[in-house]
Amino acid sequence: MLVTDLRDALAARPRSGERPFRVALVIPLQGPAGLFGASCEAVAELAAAELNLGAGLLGRPVELVVVDGGATPAVIARQVDRLVAAGVVDAVTGWHISAVREAVVPAIAGRVPYVYTSLYEGGEHRPGVFCSGETPVDQLAPALRWLRDQLGLRRWAIVGNDYVWPRRSSLAVHAYAAALELSLLDEQYLPLGAGDFPAAVERVARSGADAVLMLLVGQDAVTFNRCFAGRGLEERIVRFSPLMEENMLLASGPDATDGLYVAASYFRSLTTRGSLDLVGRYVQRFGPHAPPLNNAAESCYEGIRTLFALAQRAGSTRVERMMAVADTVGYDGPRGVMHMRDGHVRQRVHLAVADDVDFAVITAM
Repeated sequence: MLVTDLRDALAARPRSGERPFRVALVIPLQGPAGLFGASCEAVAELAAAELNLGAGLLGRPVELVVVDGGATPAVIARQVDRLVAAGVVDAVTGWHISAVREAVVPAIAGRVPYVYTSLYEGGEHRPGVFCSGETPVDQLAPALRWLRDQLGLRRWAIVGNDYVWPRRSSLAVHAYAAALELSLLDEQYLPLGAGDFPAAVERVARSGADAVLMLLVGQDAVTFNRCFAGRGLEERIVRFSPLMEENMLLASGPDATDGLYVAASYFRSLTTRGSLDLVGRYVQRFGPHAPPLNNAAESCYEGIRTLFALAQRAGSTRVERMMAVADTVGYDGPRGVMHMRDGHVRQRVHLAVADDVDFAVITAM
């Protein structure tokens, strides 16, 4: 069951003997990240359906309650708090930006487990929060080393959105740059959904950089790519992003993505058994014209599976029980073998390059 109207969710509180396990799925349906919201919703629905083919989660059928993670963080936090306080949802998961996570965590105050699925800046250790996305130490550091060693890229500029993920990730990049003897020649941060991208591209062109690290979300990255290619910079400046999924690649267009490198734990083009199996099940359920599978969407699949693995290991959905066993949790999924340590899922990260309308995976890091 998928509930997209919060009023319906609040009205449909389970009666005695009818206790589905309801998960608030916080995903962007508007704003710069809204272009992959439909993919997130579809693949999370698939994950819940697969659990329900068995015993669900600890014998309870899994239902999803969709919350628009593209609204303002304060609004989202109030909605999630209301659902938790009313006993409507038993857990929270989904892909959403770090500014939303920063608002949601204190709002739910560890009352229910929260599996945060997005790549993010790292450092989240508050009770009841389990992170299944990539962090800079595994995603940015090895990619910068590879790009230095294989392509000779040493002079960098940073272009990011102006919020917590790009800002804190850039602090890590400064440390990596010092260790790798890279030069950071310029960095600039643009408001979500309202940046002056032609000016940002022109600033990169004047910086003297031979590579630019893009810490941009969704449609903002798409617009930057188009402006970048329109200026002809792809001929002399390489782009690298930790957040560039298949919807963003399609929206940018093949003429705007030459020389674009991406680091992530999942690409639709991965040829591992788990990845191929997921693609097959996804197409079987939703058809060949379904919203494209991508890293952000697949992270929502991982969120449901991580929640299931924690509950199975703990024999409970209580936060304190899950926290007690978290470091013993692991499973094999589309991203490969996953292990949780210190509240974070450890996973292999791959480096890929844009290839027309898909990604060509180059190496595992």
